[in-house]
Order: sequence, then structure tokens, then C-alpha cells
Amino acid sequence: MKPIVYFTKEITPEKLIEIYEKLGVELTGKVGVKVSTGEDGAKGYLKADLIEPLVKKLNGTIIECNTAYPLTKRDNKEDHLKVAEKHGFTKFADVDIMDGEGEFEIPINKGKHLKFDLIGKNFENYDSVLNLAHGKGHIAGGYGANLKNQSIGIASRNGKAYIHSCGKTTDPEECWTVEFEQIDFIESMAEAATAVSDYLKANNKPIVYITVANAISLDCDCDCYQGDPVINDIGIFASLDPVANDQAFLDAIWKTNEAGTEELKERIDSRHGRHITEYAESLGLGSTDYELIEI
Repeated sequence: MKPIVYFTKEITPEKLIEIYEKLGVELTGKVGVKVSTGEDGAKGYLKADLIEPLVKKLNGTIIECNTAYPLTKRDNKEDHLKVAEKHGFTKFADVDIMDGEGEFEIPINKGKHLKFDLIGKNFENYDSVLNLAHGKGHIAGGYGANLKNQSIGIASRNGKAYIHSCGKTTDPEECWTVEFEQIDFIESMAEAATAVSDYLKANNKPIVYITVANAISLDCDCDCYQGDPVINDIGIFASLDPVANDQAFLDAIWKTNEAGTEELKERIDSRHGRHITEYAESLGLGSTDYELIEI
């Protein structure tokens, strides 16, 4: 049976709640909402007024981990929380920088690049998770949505270095000097995302996936010089399958016919970005074949 991906063209707080409810999974207990807080200077991160009603409905905590790249104000807990406050998240929810208290190792059960995954220590405190991603381009991965949000996003600062270096170093200072094949990085992200899914399943902790495809720029919300959108807003995608949800987002981009579409496609394909869904599917994380239901 094909996984279902729900879709709406309307990007409003009310539609965000409605599409979450369509998934039919009640997130209970201590709920972690994985959202990028956005780099200081970025433009496209999911705005507080859009996500606040859903986060409040879940009584959720916004969960994040510190960054590993240069030119950042989010590589330590204290400064990261200041950026989260500046972007309005701390006004309506607690924000947990999960690796501010350390990290822990989870196994990689399948794959060829990573031997383990390092994720923020506080991730183990959550009973259920909403992976709430912003769909956009990305300078390293080609694009970012739920798979990136679950791999790079949940990895600790050292874990990010390990993924970016395709398993060669956990040192954030060294990882940018390590040589690797681009396609290996894409596969490393898929392996880390699968490891997080395996960890949650092993501990009977549900997770659901939503991608908001708005303010779609070539570069990520982690870029302090993030540019303006290159295509119009698409809508919101939601699924219980992260591979299907990412694939639906990619397919929607390929169906657009706007001035900036070719530029966005070139960004994605020049980084082998679309390979992440097929490789994640080969790892058993989900399916690239899905049923799209518009609400």
C-alpha cells in the first residue's frame, strides 16, 4: 500500500493544524517539535506566527541542536537561544538546544558511510516528535526538507561534522577540510535520518512529518546571507513517511514552470540532491511511490 501524502496549497496556521490532524496520529507525552530556528540574518525560516498555534496545541517544545559551520551565531547553547528569542520562538514555547547538555550515540543499522550517529543528548527526553521542516534549496545538500531536518537537524554539533565528512571526523573544525564525494554526503544524511527513525521505533516513540514549502530560496535557513525566494510558495505536505513527503516536495518543484525553477533544479541536481530519497528508500526508511491527497 502506498503511503499517503496530504497536501494543501494554503499556508496558514489553521491549515497547518488541519493537515497535522489528517495524519491521524496523536502526539502525546513530552512532544518535541524539530524546527530550524534559522541563522541570524536568514529570511526563510518558518515564522513564529505560522507555527505557534500547532506547537501550542501539542504543548510542544521546540528542539534544535547547535551548528557546525562557520559564520554562525548558533554553535553554542547560549547564543543559539538568543537567536531563537530574536526569531520569536521563545515567546510561545520552550526551546531546547538538545546538545547543549551533551550528545549520545545511536547505531547505524544499514549503510556504507557512517558507523554511528551522534544526536543531541536531550532528544532521549521526548516521547513523540513532529518533524516540522521548511522546504527550500540548500548549498550543500541541494535542498532541505524532512530528511535533512531529521539527519543534520537532530545531530549534535559533532554529529553534524561526522555526517558532513561522511564518517571521517567528528571535529567541527576538521570536517570542512576533509575530502569526500558529494554523493557520499547525500547518502550519509540518509543513513543518519534512518538511524533516528530506527531509534524512535525501537523506543516506541511516534514521529510525523510536515514540510512547509514557502519562501523557497536557493540557500538554506542556516545561511546568514540567504537570498529571496526564487519560486512562488507551493504549500504544505504531511505524511507518516519522510521519504514520501520529501519526494512529494521534489515532484512539486519539478512540476513548476516559473522563472526561478531551472535555477532551483540546477542547485538540487548539481548536489545530487534527489538521490537522498532513492537511497533512503533502499535503506528501508520509506517509499518514493506515494498517493497525494489534496485537502
